[in-house]
Amino acid sequence: MTIAEQTRGLAESQAAAPSDDVMSAFAHEQAALASFEPAGVIATGTTLLDSELLDPQGQSTTLSAALGGRRGVLVFYRGAWCPYCNIALNAYQAELLGELELRGVALVAVSPQTPDGSLSMQEKNDLRFAVLSDPGNRLARSAGIITAPSEEARAAQLQLGLDLQAVNADGTTALPMPTVLILDPDLTVRWVDVHPDYTTRSESAEILAALDAITA
Repeated sequence: MTIAEQTRGLAESQAAAPSDDVMSAFAHEQAALASFEPAGVIATGTTLLDSELLDPQGQSTTLSAALGGRRGVLVFYRGAWCPYCNIALNAYQAELLGELELRGVALVAVSPQTPDGSLSMQEKNDLRFAVLSDPGNRLARSAGIITAPSEEARAAQLQLGLDLQAVNADGTTALPMPTVLILDPDLTVRWVDVHPDYTTRSESAEILAALDAITA
């Protein structure tokens, strides 16, 4: 199944549940995001900032170190708490990672959550690629993809026991829009795919097609 098919199934199961204020808040947010056009997103040909990241054990690293001198596919996701992120990263593990390895391309996923959250995401999904924390969303800010939940959605998250200020490493509610970048080894951006609506994601086949077009 494609990521879109899986996320559609999740959305349909949620829609079939009895309506309440929490689900209504998320539905309102998603409806607004569906037509949102982000401004200031990093352009192809631009060099991404090589800011400090943290590995799942809390050790300092960088994006360039994670790429190890290779071209890379960089995935920005919201956190281990996000069911749509889990669907996407599982799909990338199953469908994308092997193809990237054959091409000598690294796969790296980053989020603003604490290293414990990265470790949880990596372990519960048995991910074999780098899953790193971007404290303060420095890397995401360099890419121009920062957003935050609406007040209504934030209240709904708190009702469900999700406090982004506790989950995020910098104690804020800032999140990256789900985004995939294809990078040269020197961190020059070659392809950008941003999804303001967090229920949608880049498909593995789209990423591979873009990569193959770049390297043809």
